[in-house]
Amino acid sequence: MPDALLLTLLLAAVAIGWWLGRRERSPHDPAPSSRLARDYFVGLDYLLNDQQDRAIETFVAALEVNSDTIEVHITLGNLFRGRGEADRAVKIHQNLLARPTLLAAQSERVMLELARDFLALGLLDRAERLLHTLVRDSLDDERRLSAKRLLVDLLEREGEWKAALEVAQPRLIRQSDEIRRAAAHWLCQLAEQERVDVSPGLARKHLRRALTIDPRCVRANLVLAALEHDTGHYRQEISLLDRIPEQDAAFVPTLLEPLSVAYRMLDDEEGLVRHLYKLLERTPLTCVIILLADTLRHREGLPVAVALIREQLERESSLRALDYLIDLYRQDDTGSSLERLELLQQQTQTLLKALPRHRCRRCGFAGEQLRWQCPRCRSWGTTKPITGIEGE
Repeated sequence: MPDALLLTLLLAAVAIGWWLGRRERSPHDPAPSSRLARDYFVGLDYLLNDQQDRAIETFVAALEVNSDTIEVHITLGNLFRGRGEADRAVKIHQNLLARPTLLAAQSERVMLELARDFLALGLLDRAERLLHTLVRDSLDDERRLSAKRLLVDLLEREGEWKAALEVAQPRLIRQSDEIRRAAAHWLCQLAEQERVDVSPGLARKHLRRALTIDPRCVRANLVLAALEHDTGHYRQEISLLDRIPEQDAAFVPTLLEPLSVAYRMLDDEEGLVRHLYKLLERTPLTCVIILLADTLRHREGLPVAVALIREQLERESSLRALDYLIDLYRQDDTGSSLERLELLQQQTQTLLKALPRHRCRRCGFAGEQLRWQCPRCRSWGTTKPITGIEGE
């Protein structure tokens, strides 16, 4: 039996036993009914025989709702939700909420748990109504903050970025690093929508605000660079892309393609080579070396590219660099060894295709595409390119 379940059931059993004893000692209360006493011992029997489901049902039925037992009922409801039975948790919490004798603080506590039940069931409209009421009316500061956090999470799930920002700012954004990162990405979401709607001014406004909230938001500079590309301002695009290594060097692989395209649009291959050498000093990643080698191959010939990749492999092993070197050898070989090189490259490419290119630094979820919000743990900005021998 899980420890949490055992602890909760023991708590329920103790609460019922204490309540029975209290009534027996009280000269003002009538004697406890035989049914209640019988249910109590039946529940204990189920508990001792490891029949937790039947024990829970018996204790819930036996435990009268009053100011002394409210916490036990809430705990039992939460236990149901934690076990994936949120519908049963709803029944317990709704039953509590219907009691006219609940104090205001107790009522708010139950409303918060009922909102969590509705979220677990996917009943977002019901949860949202309860949470808005708590945010507006709660007299307890901590409970209001808890309701705000749940409401922000709900609005984020629904893609209501503006509404989530309104609820989160300024206090939640200031207090929580996670919400601060998320808020910057909500603004990026709004900016990308404005970009699609051809409203670059509004998009830039959202992105500047995102960088004010989280100066390390790489995505904001990537989208700003894309806006400059849309209007043909390639130098400004390059300048924005050049800020990314200072924000987070792990995202250097993400900026290489737009950087290369921008220099190509300017017909400035020499400028690209200088930029890549500069970038290589800060972040000696395989992807930077491969782009530099490919650019040098067009400018100075195959031997220069081969020498650069061989130097990289002597310094640090890399499957992608090896695959690229084999491709260079294939271009330079027309003899009998060409077939063997082709076979070797087939193997390296098969290995590369089987490897993910991005991984969430929080939960480990991996995939081919870069996702700004991890689909598993729902964290923003934690998925980054994989580097090292099997990565970039």
